[in-house]
Amino acid sequence: MRIHIGGDHAAYELQRALVAHLTDGGHDVVDHGPADYDAQDDYPVYVLRAAEAVAADEGSLGVVLGGSGNGEQIAANKVRGIRAALAWSAELASLAREHNNAQVVSIGARFTATDVAKEIVDTFVSTEFTDEARHSRRLGMVTAYESTGDLPALPESGVS
Repeated sequence: MRIHIGGDHAAYELQRALVAHLTDGGHDVVDHGPADYDAQDDYPVYVLRAAEAVAADEGSLGVVLGGSGNGEQIAANKVRGIRAALAWSAELASLAREHNNAQVVSIGARFTATDVAKEIVDTFVSTEFTDEARHSRRLGMVTAYESTGDLPALPESGVS
């Protein structure tokens, strides 16, 4: 599987470890940077490129990395059609794929040990979307909102 990865200085060492791990696992890894450690780099430079590559490369997945993973997840979610999920455990990575059909996982290097990060990406890459009606319906609502800005209809018993 092709996996696009991007991060920043706070996750530089973890990114190097994950690129090697995923490559050793037989994946086609596209590293969007940074190529060198620079304490002043900015995560959007690399994360947005990785997320855009996932959006343009059907069937691929992405990994974005930073200190907390929060800004990286937010940036990746700004790319049209991308669903990025912050995960700090394999269970969260699995649910992001199964229920939300996330194409990008975000990991905070300052809060995630390397062995746990490897487990997160392995789980994320190996887990499929369930395509259950309730999950597809919910994703359809989000996709429609992105396109039109219209809120989903409230249920008959709902509150306005």
